Amino acid sequence: MPGSETYESIVSRDEKYVMQNYTRQPIALKKGEGAVVYDVDDNQYIDCLAGIAVNNVGHCHPNVVNAIKKQSEQLIHVSNLYYTQIQTQLAEKLVELTEMDRIFFCNSGAEAIESAMKLARSVSKKTDFVAAEQSFHGRTIGSLSVTHKEKFRKPFAPLIEDVNFVPYNDSQAVADSITNNTAAVIVEPIQGEGGVNIPSNDYLKELRKICDDTGTLLIFDEVQTGFGRTGKWFCKQHSGVQPDIMAMAKAMGGGFPIGAIASKEGITFDKGEHASTFGGNPLACAASLGAIRAIEDDSLVQRSKELGDYFVERLKNISRDDVVEVRGRGLMIGMELKSDCKKILNYARENGVLLNCTSDSVLRIVPPLVITSEQIDKVVDVIEQA
Repeated sequence: MPGSETYESIVSRDEKYVMQNYTRQPIALKKGEGAVVYDVDDNQYIDCLAGIAVNNVGHCHPNVVNAIKKQSEQLIHVSNLYYTQIQTQLAEKLVELTEMDRIFFCNSGAEAIESAMKLARSVSKKTDFVAAEQSFHGRTIGSLSVTHKEKFRKPFAPLIEDVNFVPYNDSQAVADSITNNTAAVIVEPIQGEGGVNIPSNDYLKELRKICDDTGTLLIFDEVQTGFGRTGKWFCKQHSGVQPDIMAMAKAMGGGFPIGAIASKEGITFDKGEHASTFGGNPLACAASLGAIRAIEDDSLVQRSKELGDYFVERLKNISRDDVVEVRGRGLMIGMELKSDCKKILNYARENGVLLNCTSDSVLRIVPPLVITSEQIDKVVDVIEQA
């Protein structure tokens, strides 16, 4: 039974009962604390993936754990047919942090993108979207339609056809693609799945002006870049640009599933236009407020910037011919190699470090923001040895 099973028995039962749509690394994890996780054989790993940029406050942060425990004893779910105090508390806090005006709650990043796309069409009365090459916005039909990579799209075609893809970090290409029927431009302030691609300093400002001049809505996908990941609460703050709609999720709940969109005043759903049964339920809101308090109490936004700079500098000092580039902002870091990076993942795991490979040749490093400099040193040493 769970808690006493071997790795082999867990894999056997998984293969029997779970759809085999994931390519998993050959370990079974059972617990975590801070930036460290343990498998069923009690092997210890420094986690540099953080549940894919989810566990920003670390594994099982006391603020999140205690918030969930307390809320679970009071009210878990009632649906959005009723008001709850904790949902309005979280909405007010998110308005403060995002510097936007309205919040709609959902359960994941893909749902947030779907909501943003529906809202853009509803408000603009237009249908088309402009998205970036190498983008990733989710795997539902709508979010997949603005996701660029063919390997994600092809098995589920036809998708929404009213999408024009243009090169990332090319504002002129965006301007040239906007038509009288373009509802919105959607972009990641830093591309995650695409390879941790960081645009030029003026890119988002140029997109804002283009959208203002053409009457087009601007959507930021901050699902991966939000809640301190890049050394600011949200990545948009590096450029001082406000979108019309912003999607967020991942780190929002400290590991508990929750998502949302924020919008400017006047950009909102009418009664009955959109809904979510579980969106903003009391348990998820409690977890999110606990995670936000942890980020504030532990100064994790500033910590992300300082340790991110340290991490990048250490990685840049690795002298190997197969390293193309190290790029990052805060603790969202990509190390591009000349070859496939899967062998490095295997070596690192066998030596106590969990990494992720994206776009085949980019090591994506997105650890919990509570990682220590000593743990970073070990991670760099392992990567260099690999």
